[in-house]
Amino acid sequence: MKTVLIASNNAHKAVEIAEALDFPGWEFKTLKQAGVHSDPVEDAETFLGNARIKAQAAQQASGGMAVLADDSGLEVDALDGAPGVHSARYAGEPCDDAANNAKLLDALSDVEDEQRSARFVCHLVYLDEQGREHDARGTVEGRIAHEPQGDNGFGYDPLFLPEVFDFERSLGQALSEEKNSISHRGNALRELRAKLSENA
Repeated sequence: MKTVLIASNNAHKAVEIAEALDFPGWEFKTLKQAGVHSDPVEDAETFLGNARIKAQAAQQASGGMAVLADDSGLEVDALDGAPGVHSARYAGEPCDDAANNAKLLDALSDVEDEQRSARFVCHLVYLDEQGREHDARGTVEGRIAHEPQGDNGFGYDPLFLPEVFDFERSLGQALSEEKNSISHRGNALRELRAKLSENA
């Protein structure tokens, strides 16, 4: 059995990754499940840079395990790509979804629908046991709603109206299976799976 360390303690994320990267003989463990402590400073200016920081730190802390890390966030065109890499802490410390959403709505209060275009971005970095890197990027295009819609998901999901839903429903109104089929992380995982399959 090959164990891949996920550079996160998010159990939901671990399940999503395991379902997407269903290679025979692979198992995935969060940092906590593997008994590894890793909490590096994520100070890169890009999602790829932060994912790489997390992957390298977790691999070092684990003594050389294969590692998968991701960094993701929301880019709003009318805000020049903000909140971007600062998505989780857009409204400051500590992380607060409601405060982040309120700040985003306030920043877009005078912006018309057609100018509220945005996308969720996810960058994955996989390091094998030899430290070789494979990365993948996934996005989902959409628009920012004028008020939260739905109680599913987390983060900015209730404000994000995906283009594939014709801007009529938010990710906060989608079932988890539906969300995974179109999400930025799901798209990145599918791209990474294709890359790893080519190199198998």
